[in-house]
Amino acid sequence: MRSTKLILLGLAVTLAGRACADDLLTVYQQALQAAPSLKSADVKVDIGAAQTGQALGQMLPQVTGTANWSENRLNVRNSDLSYSGTRYYLSLNQTLIDFAKFWTWRRARVAESQYELERTDVSNLLMFSVVERYFGVLEAEDQLRFIQTEKLAIQQQLQQVQKRFAKQLVKITDVYEVEAQLDKIEADQIEAESLVSSAKQNLRELTNQEPDSLLTLRENIEYKELEGKLDDWIAVATNDNPALAAQQKAIEAADNDLVAQKSRHLPVVDLQLNYYDTNTGYQSTLLSNQTQTQVAAINVNVPIFSGGTTMHQVREAESRLALNRHAEEEKLRTVVKETSDAFLTSNANVRRIKASIKALESAQKSHDAMQSAYKYGVATIGDVLVAQQTEFRARRDLLQSKYAYIKNRFRFLQAIGAISEENLQEVNTWLEKPVQASSVPNLEK
Repeated sequence: MRSTKLILLGLAVTLAGRACADDLLTVYQQALQAAPSLKSADVKVDIGAAQTGQALGQMLPQVTGTANWSENRLNVRNSDLSYSGTRYYLSLNQTLIDFAKFWTWRRARVAESQYELERTDVSNLLMFSVVERYFGVLEAEDQLRFIQTEKLAIQQQLQQVQKRFAKQLVKITDVYEVEAQLDKIEADQIEAESLVSSAKQNLRELTNQEPDSLLTLRENIEYKELEGKLDDWIAVATNDNPALAAQQKAIEAADNDLVAQKSRHLPVVDLQLNYYDTNTGYQSTLLSNQTQTQVAAINVNVPIFSGGTTMHQVREAESRLALNRHAEEEKLRTVVKETSDAFLTSNANVRRIKASIKALESAQKSHDAMQSAYKYGVATIGDVLVAQQTEFRARRDLLQSKYAYIKNRFRFLQAIGAISEENLQEVNTWLEKPVQASSVPNLEK
C-alpha cells in the first residue's frame, strides 16, 4: 500500500546513518555515575553514621591526661630556692545515668536508618526518571519522524495535484488546499524539533552527556495489565514505599529528640577516677616528697535553672515532631494517589493500545480507499488529506499509548517501592537497534 511505503520512507530518512545507539541500561549507568542527588544521598548516609558514632561516644569512658613541667623560683625571707616542678594527671569519667545522652544516641540511630531509606528512594526515583526521560526522547523523535513523513507525503501529493492541474483535471483550489496543508505541517515540524531538543536536554540533565542515538521500541511486545486489586497494592505501597518509610523514621527520630530534650531536666550521675603524681603543691610550692594521689568519686549534677533554655528546646522539639507528622500525612496521601493513578492509567494504556491498533487498521484502509476514490474523481483532495491525517494520528496515538504504558508501569513500581534494575533489564529487551536504509524507495512505482 502506498501509505505503508510512505511510513517506511519516513523511517528510512530519519534512521539512516544511526549505526550506534545507547540502550536503556547504558543510559542508566551514565546516570548512576553522574547523578548528584545520588551522591548527596550517599554523603548523607555517611553523615548519619558519623552522628551515631558521636552520640555513642558521649556515653563511653572519657579519658584525659595532663603533664606539666615547670621551673620555679621561691623567695622566702630573702632566701631564694630554685627547683623543677612536675605534675602528672590522669582522669577517667564514665557516665552512669544520663537520659539525655541515651535518647540522643537513639535519635541518631533512627536518623541513620532514615537517611538510608532516603537514599533508596533517591535511587528508585533515578531509575524512574531514566525510563521516563529515555522514552520521552523516543516519543519526541517519533513525533518528529511522523511529521517529516507526513510532510513528504504531502509534498508528493502536491506534485501530483500540480501535474493534474496542468492537465486541467483538477481545480486550482485543490492546489491551494494541499499547499496550505504543507505550510501547516512545516510549522508543526518546527515545534516538533523543539520538543526533541527539550527531551534530549531533560535526559542530559541526568547523565551529563549529550544523547546521540537511542535504541527504539520493538513492535512485537505484549503489553499486559497489572494484576491484583488496587486496595492490595495501596497496602503494599504504604508498607514498602521508601519515601514514606523514611518519613516515619523521621517522626521516630523527632520523638526521641523530644524525650532527650525533656531528659535535660533530670539529674546526671557519672563516675570519676583521678590519679595525680606531683612534687608541687598549692601555688607551685615544693613538696617534701613526690606525692601520688588516687581519687574515686561519684558526681551527681542536678539541673535547677538554665535561663529557660531547656524549656525552649523542648518546645522546639515538640514543633519539629508536629512538622514531621504533618509531612507523613502529606507523603501518605501522595503515595496513595501515585499508586492509584499509575495502576489505573497503566491498565487503561493496555486497553488503549489494543483500541489504537484497530483504529490504525481502519485508518489505513480509509486512506487507501480515499486515494483510489480521488483518482476516479469520487473524492476531493481535502478528503484525501483528512484520511491521511487520520492515519498518521492513529500511528502517533498508538506509539504514545505504548510509551505511556511503560512510563506508568514504572511509576507504579516506584510508588509501591518495588522498582529495581531487573525491571530496567526487562524493558531493555523490548528495545532494538534502528533499521538502516541506504537508499530511498521510489514511491512513484
